[in-house]
Order: sequence, then structure tokens, then C-alpha cells
Amino acid sequence: MRILLDTQVWLWMLAAPERLASATKQLVVAPDNELLLSAASAWEIAIKYALGKVRLPDAPEHVVPQLMARTGVVALPVLHRHALHVATLPQKHRDPFDRLLVAQAQIEGLPILSSDRAFGLYDITVLPA
Repeated sequence: MRILLDTQVWLWMLAAPERLASATKQLVVAPDNELLLSAASAWEIAIKYALGKVRLPDAPEHVVPQLMARTGVVALPVLHRHALHVATLPQKHRDPFDRLLVAQAQIEGLPILSSDRAFGLYDITVLPA
């Protein structure tokens, strides 16, 4: 199964795996699952790093690709159709990063692994973290 990771879940996988439910841990280590991290998440991490809200051992452009490789996570690019699809989403959630993840999940037919209840407001499959 292909699974889109919410930014927070990926960060928890790296820095606080104890925050993940045991079922979630099984999902992320299952060899048949392909874990995807959106370029929107990389953008979110970069912005939060620049604002001092996310601490990393080095600049995001160095750390994020290394950590993705270490965790076996595949990059999901943001395509124009993803960005434009955001306009069709109901205004149930204002976070632009999350709205882009919802658009990607809808267009690509992906479930999102997240602890954020706001994802449940949209017509997507949410796997609880």
C-alpha cells in the first residue's frame, strides 16, 4: 500500500517514535508499504526550520534527503494539478500545507497517516497515527 505521511508523523518517526501507536509502527515498517513524503512537507519543514520552530542537526536541504533515505521514504512531488485542486476543497481547514496534502491524497488516491483530526473533515482515507 502507498501511504502519504503527514509531516508531523514523519518527524515523530525520526525523533519520537514512542508517540506512534503500535499499529502505526507496524504500518511504517511493513515491507509491502511505500511511504511517501510530499514536497509540501519538505517546504513546511524548511519554513519552520527558518522560523526556529523545528530543530535539525543541519540545514533542511542536507538533512531531509538523508533522513528520507534512512527511513525508506519516497518523495512525492507537488504537481500543478495538486496545487490547483486545492481550490476545489471546502474551507474546512486553513493550514495550507495540510490542504495541499489533502489535494495530493485525493488526486493520487492515497491514504494519509496522521494524528491530525482535521484530515478527517475531507473525503480521504485517514490512517490514525
